[in-house]
Amino acid sequence: MTIGIIGSGAMGAGIAQVAATAGHPVWLLDQNQTALQQAAQRIRQSLDKLAEKGKLTVEDAAAAFTRIQFTEKQANFADCGLVLEAIVEDLTAKQQVFQEIESVVSVDCLLATNTSSLSITSIAAACQHPERFVGIHFFNPAPLMQLVEVVPAVQTRSGLADEVRALVQSWGKRPVLVQDTPGFIVNRVARPFYGEAIRLLEEGVADAATIDWAMTELGGFRMGPFALTDFIGHDVNYRVTESVWTAFFYDPRYRPSLTQKRLLEAGYYGRKSGRGFYDYAPGAPTPSPTRDEALGQAILHRILAMLINEAADALHLRVATAPDLEVAMTTGVNYPQGLLAWADALGLPRVLHILDDLYHEYHEERYRASPLLRRMAQARQTFFPTEAGATL
Repeated sequence: MTIGIIGSGAMGAGIAQVAATAGHPVWLLDQNQTALQQAAQRIRQSLDKLAEKGKLTVEDAAAAFTRIQFTEKQANFADCGLVLEAIVEDLTAKQQVFQEIESVVSVDCLLATNTSSLSITSIAAACQHPERFVGIHFFNPAPLMQLVEVVPAVQTRSGLADEVRALVQSWGKRPVLVQDTPGFIVNRVARPFYGEAIRLLEEGVADAATIDWAMTELGGFRMGPFALTDFIGHDVNYRVTESVWTAFFYDPRYRPSLTQKRLLEAGYYGRKSGRGFYDYAPGAPTPSPTRDEALGQAILHRILAMLINEAADALHLRVATAPDLEVAMTTGVNYPQGLLAWADALGLPRVLHILDDLYHEYHEERYRASPLLRRMAQARQTFFPTEAGATL
């Protein structure tokens, strides 16, 4: 099957590389010839690095590159079996692209978007045949990240999402099936990792270095929330939070932080700008955390309880299955273990107690416990009753 990719930026080029490496002929489309040239260079360099590391043979890397053709013409998509869009996160732009593409491709061609924040259903609504439309959300960098969220629209025909999941799995990825809800799995469930950490900072519970220390040294996360938001960039991280909050009708659980908004307004985007929560200027001192075990455990468990609650509520609302939720958080954002298994290890009554204490203290809906978590905690149940679970 020939694959068509629309948009030759980092995501589009990465997805083209994945499909070509899996053996598909690929058309990579962009209206900007310079962008196409840069994409070709980026893909070649990426394949060469994989060959140097022994993850591909030199011959396979070369063969993958030759399968990709770069074009400015939509007409070359006529024989594609799947066309996937990876352009700017703008609903109108995406709808227009698919309206144009539908006049080129066959009636059997599947259509997909790589959007991370927009409604799959809204994009599909612009199509004459929305039943063939689905979300296929890769994570950056696509050639290296294993997770792919497969998201059917309301209009998607029955069985198509499972077919796409099998296809993506044949590409060597770990696809999960997700409902078309704001943030899908990862960008929804991970919100408290950033938001609750910032709340702790705003309240003066601890400074950024201490909170990062608690989450990495005591919790086993690869990066603390402040180092991670600086790495992602506040221009990206804040916008995702704002998008999820708005899409959930301003649910307080996802409310953005004024502290982060002020960094964005100041142009303090993080590493890319030289300053965020931390100062990255040459010679700037590295702040030292307060290594207080009791304080660190309190920080860890407060943030962790909020994360677990999000995962439990996603399960409660059938956003995804428990196994898919675990795969998404361990492979998409590299959490040290799945949140539901972590809840089992801690004990659901303990997690519920932390949340209820926060709710009684603040009287904010952001701390309301998921009905599923409450029911299971009261019944002394676990999410994975046949598994021993991991330890904290």
